[in-house]
Amino acid sequence: MGFTKAFSFVLLFFLGSTVAKSQQVGNREQIAFHAQQAQQFLQANQPDQAIPEFRAIIALDPTNIDALGNLGVLLYFKGDYAHAIPELQAALKLDPALWKIQALLGMAQRRTRDFGGSLANLEQVFPKLEEKDIQIEVGMELVELYSGQEQLGKAAGVLDLLRNKYPTDVGVLYSSYRIYSDLAGESMLSLSLIAPHSAQMYQVMAHELARQGQMDAAIRNFREALRINPSLPGLHFELAEALNASDTQQGKEEAKKEYEAALSVNSFDEKSECRLGKIAYQAGDLKGSFSHYSRAVELQPDDPEANLGLAKDLMDMKESQKAQALLQHAVHLDPTNPEAHFRLATIYRQEGRIADAKGELEQYQKFRTMKEKLRKLYQEMRIQPAQQESDQGMGSR
Repeated sequence: MGFTKAFSFVLLFFLGSTVAKSQQVGNREQIAFHAQQAQQFLQANQPDQAIPEFRAIIALDPTNIDALGNLGVLLYFKGDYAHAIPELQAALKLDPALWKIQALLGMAQRRTRDFGGSLANLEQVFPKLEEKDIQIEVGMELVELYSGQEQLGKAAGVLDLLRNKYPTDVGVLYSSYRIYSDLAGESMLSLSLIAPHSAQMYQVMAHELARQGQMDAAIRNFREALRINPSLPGLHFELAEALNASDTQQGKEEAKKEYEAALSVNSFDEKSECRLGKIAYQAGDLKGSFSHYSRAVELQPDDPEANLGLAKDLMDMKESQKAQALLQHAVHLDPTNPEAHFRLATIYRQEGRIADAKGELEQYQKFRTMKEKLRKLYQEMRIQPAQQESDQGMGSR
């Protein structure tokens, strides 16, 4: 972190409250002089020269909060954490609402290995910060502290808050991947020690194998889990997903039976309804598809897949207005779905809304290209996506 970042922390109340705090006329004049000198050095990007000026102010007025805060900030960004801490603590004692100062204090304490003090300050100040860069930096500090103490659940909680607020921040996304991978590994290890021959253990191994694209091995482990515990929640659906990803007709036929089995165990399994709707549509069974997708939308009105599937059925039934509402909702829920944009463009073109149709086609091309790149990336990483999306536009289902 350089001086530019430090400057955003500096309080810079030099000629106002800094001077007014002194009770003696002589002190006020000297403080004003040193404050002016410090300000000039900071504006000239010479923070090292400003440090003695703030020290001179503090010698004249040991309770000068602005000089204490500024000195602590400059020492911190200079890397002199041990000397920054007392200045930051003194400023914070005079005004406990200086959240940035408290954040900097917590980070300085971590760097001097006072992990307890660091954690206490960062935990207290994190929810009160509003500026993106500072909140993310403090959040990442907390994540590292929690990780060092093997409190992965707390680290994940901080990352959840950051991801909700800053969903496109690359650093937050990477840290989330790392922490959740560690959590998964920790849980898998614990499960292997506690119940190595349980249905859940075979289920975990199946998930790992599927993620690596080893679908045959994954299917064997899902079947073994079902043999041990046929009523394990979600297991029929997970086996069906693995079977559905196979290239064989037999696999897809078995997948249909497993989706049906999933619904027999849990009649509220909305995802199985969606998959059966897709299977019915591909088989030319419009009535069956409509029934399954209608049930899926009833169970989960905000599932973009269910809205898109039902909209396709309605388009084939010449119910364009009803389909349009569902497609608009699907795009609102998932703006990156290329097929929803394509279908919406088709309806707009039929209605003579040429400009709107053009806009939707542009979105279709944009997200189709993006998802094709992602698919190639998954293939290079030998990772099986959680769901094979149909994003090839019309005729993809």
